Amino acid sequence: MQRLPARLLGAILTLFITWTVVFGAMRLAPGDPVLLMLQGTPISDAAMDAARTRLGLDRPFVVQYFGFLVNALRGDFGDSFRSRQPVTTLIAAEFPNTLQLAVGGFAVGLLLGSALGVVAGVRPNGWIDTVCMTMALVGLSLPSFWIGMILIQVFATQLGWVPVLGSGVRALILPSVTLGLFIAGGLARLVRNSIIEVLAQDYIRTAHAKGLTAARVIAKHAMRNAVIPPLTLLGVQFALLIGGAVVTETVFARPGIGRLLVQAVLEKDLPVVQGVVVLTTAGYVLINLLIDIAYGIIDPRVQA
Repeated sequence: MQRLPARLLGAILTLFITWTVVFGAMRLAPGDPVLLMLQGTPISDAAMDAARTRLGLDRPFVVQYFGFLVNALRGDFGDSFRSRQPVTTLIAAEFPNTLQLAVGGFAVGLLLGSALGVVAGVRPNGWIDTVCMTMALVGLSLPSFWIGMILIQVFATQLGWVPVLGSGVRALILPSVTLGLFIAGGLARLVRNSIIEVLAQDYIRTAHAKGLTAARVIAKHAMRNAVIPPLTLLGVQFALLIGGAVVTETVFARPGIGRLLVQAVLEKDLPVVQGVVVLTTAGYVLINLLIDIAYGIIDPRVQA
C-alpha cells in the first residue's frame, strides 16, 4: 500500500482533466442551447437573453467553469435545459437499466473470455488453441451494432426464443451477449498468454513433480498469478461497458444512460452531459483504484 497516496493523487488529477475537457468541449461545440430548447419556436431577443441568464450562460467562461467544478464535487449538476428536471433525477431513473445491461454484459464477457483463455492456455499451439483464439478474434473484430442485429434476426425474429423489447431476464439476454462478446475477445487473449507464461515457471514444474494433478496445479497455483494481468483489462473495460451501452441500447431500443447521453449531446443539454460524464468517469477511476489495491491482496509482492 506504499503507493496508495500516489494512486489517489493520480485519480484526482484524472478526474480534473476529464471534467475540464468535457466542460470546454461542450462550451465550444456549435449550437446555442437556448435555440435547441426552443426547437424553432419564435422568441424575442429579450426573452432569449433572459433564458441565457436563467441558465447561467451569460456568465464568463471561467465563472461557469469553477461553478461547475464546485457543484460537481457536491453532486449537484443542476437542471436539464431540455426537461427542466434535476439531472440527478434523470440519471437515477436510467441508471438501473444501464446497470442491468452492464452486469449482464460483464458476466457474459467474464465467463466466456475466461473459459476460452484457460482452455487455449492449457493446450497452446494446437487446434483447440486455434479455435478458441479465432472465436476471441471474431468477438473483437465484429462491430456491436452488427452483432446485435444478427442476434435479433436469428434468435428473436426467426427462432422466437427471446424477445427484443421488454423487461426481465429474457429481454436482457441478447443485449448482454452483444455487449459481452467484445469483452470476452480481449480477455480470452490476455488470459491465454498469462496462463502460458505462468505454466512455464519453475514452481509449476515443482508442483507437477510432487504428484499434483494438472487440474489442481492450474486451479491452486497457476490461476492465482495468472489472474493479475486480466484484472487490469477488466478495469479498463468498465469504461467500454458505458461506451458499448450507447450502441447496444440504441440497437435494442433499451432505456439507459447511454441513450440519455446521446440525446443530451445532440440537444446540447450541458447539465445532463456533464452529470453523466462526471459520474461515469468517477466510477471508472474508483474501480481502477480498487483493482490496484486488489493487486496487493492477490499477490503481496505487487505494491498497490
